[in-house]
Amino acid sequence: MANGNTVTIVGNVTRDPELRFTPSGQANVRFGLAVNRRWQDRNSSEWQEQTSYFDVVCWREMAENVAESLPKGARVMVTGRLEQRQYETREGEKRNVVEVIADEIGPSLRYASAAVTKNERRSGGDFGGGSSAPAQSAPSAASDAPAYDDFGEEPF
Repeated sequence: MANGNTVTIVGNVTRDPELRFTPSGQANVRFGLAVNRRWQDRNSSEWQEQTSYFDVVCWREMAENVAESLPKGARVMVTGRLEQRQYETREGEKRNVVEVIADEIGPSLRYASAAVTKNERRSGGDFGGGSSAPAQSAPSAASDAPAYDDFGEEPF
């Protein structure tokens, strides 16, 4: 992203992702992420700890994949952008919130292992206007050229 508003955070999911759909059928999910920072105080030699909490929002296919894949407590890496929005409570109070709008989410393999399963492409594609055709299969032994999906990405 050229605007300089890119963040990467690693933490633990604090609540199960909540999958919802907009009136137009667009999937979105939000979940909490706790990021712990631990350091040793140079003066007292005591360990200090601070926890920061973030709301993470995902859209479309990623939202559905997150809802199926991430339980509370999972350690994940999130890359995205910070976005501030304003809303009004039922009592009429105006509130501001800063959320992480996720571009990519993956399991942290520092303390765990993971099995990744590629899904067939759902309708709408990653950007809302893509093909609903499934991703191409891996190339045959007779073909030297790799198979690419609609976005030019090599399949895994």
